Amino acid sequence: MPSWKPDPTFYTSPRMAMQAPPEKLGYVAIFNVAGKKPDAMGVVDLDPKSSTYGTLVGRTEMPNTGDELHHFSWNACSSALCPYAPHPHVERRYLVVPGIRSSRIHILDVKADPHQPKLVKVIEPGDLAKRAGYSRPHTLHCGPEGIYGSALGAPSGEGPGGIFLMDHNDFGVLGQWEMDRGPQRLAYDFAWHLGHDTQITSEWGTPNMIEDGVVPELLLGGKYGHALHVWDLRRRKHVQSIDLGAEHQMVLELRQARDPTKTYGFVGVVVSTKDLTGSVWLWHKEKNGSYAVRKVIEIPPEPAEPDQLPPLLKGFKAVPPIITDINLSLDDRFLYVSCWATGELRQYDVSDPLKPKHVGSVHIGGIVRRTPHPKSGKVNGGPQMVELSRDGRRIYFTNSLYKAWDEQFYPEGIKGWMVKVDVDPKGGMKLDPNFFLETVAGERPHQIRLQGGDSSSDTYCYP
Repeated sequence: MPSWKPDPTFYTSPRMAMQAPPEKLGYVAIFNVAGKKPDAMGVVDLDPKSSTYGTLVGRTEMPNTGDELHHFSWNACSSALCPYAPHPHVERRYLVVPGIRSSRIHILDVKADPHQPKLVKVIEPGDLAKRAGYSRPHTLHCGPEGIYGSALGAPSGEGPGGIFLMDHNDFGVLGQWEMDRGPQRLAYDFAWHLGHDTQITSEWGTPNMIEDGVVPELLLGGKYGHALHVWDLRRRKHVQSIDLGAEHQMVLELRQARDPTKTYGFVGVVVSTKDLTGSVWLWHKEKNGSYAVRKVIEIPPEPAEPDQLPPLLKGFKAVPPIITDINLSLDDRFLYVSCWATGELRQYDVSDPLKPKHVGSVHIGGIVRRTPHPKSGKVNGGPQMVELSRDGRRIYFTNSLYKAWDEQFYPEGIKGWMVKVDVDPKGGMKLDPNFFLETVAGERPHQIRLQGGDSSSDTYCYP
């Protein structure tokens, strides 16, 4: 009698996932800036031994225009091996790709031909609105019992934003996740401590607050998100809000400790309205069972002349780092911080999460610096969506953030690119001089997923 076996790309622990074979392909969301042509899912050759290394070797266009593809996920991952997962034999086969502008969700099958993903289903915005009451899906993650997605708000463009759940098998929207949201209204990212029945969520703004870019009045008035929320994962109930202070605007990317026995994680804060610093905060569980936060990294702005700056920043005479993404290695040792406006990717040793040590940097792009790559002249944009291989030795990142922000901070227009960084296991990193992928004019790359999984695609239930 044949027996079912779990997908070989699933691993019971982050420690075992670090021993996985190197990725050979990467999937990158590419959006059409003008919105007159469809966005696409690009396939990038990541095998250094290949003659097409560092180039696009596949492309699948979406059926509609105006999606602005965003933070996508695999349909299933290592969380399917959790002891209470009802789907232990699902495959890592589909990419679940949201359009933040259109509210469509696309399902791409990569099994038959990994170089040419096949579009097999489109979930229309009306389905998401009808079943969950949400719109503007932002981030998707594969969970033990289904696919979780965050949404920035309601179909009207107002709040609240929150979490919805999708079925593993037919990708139907099951409904709104929250049973009791308490005071939570703004949404952005989410992260789990699966072994502790805890979910953490962060805040940006409603669609009406963010879709035209940063609104100075909202920013200086402390109206964007500045809190974390703690949830009972099993009961789907809000249990705690943690306010970082209204000056700490836009509490965005969450990265929990990869070891599931640990109850801490890191969150990036875009900017302080007090002094333009960017910051990274540590959340951690205290002995009494509640959660607390502490600022553990602060990155200052860089002075600049007004004529070097976009209109939004001229009065400040400085470039804030604009922390837009963070990532954490599977051994919980290195944290990577994207400083999109200054053009710097920073590496911190967080072996002691309360005392991060800055151990490496690479520079490329930036509003003022325009630091070139070894294979390019001066470039703009900067380190943005950053993805890390499972063994922690390779980093890939792109330079486009979000169309409305791109235009505000780089009004001359961003020329899209993707690069690779090689990591020294003892600390330190450098750009791969042979890897510089430029997108065609009018297109920009955003998030990256690695074939077989990466440092942020999977969640584990065993250490």
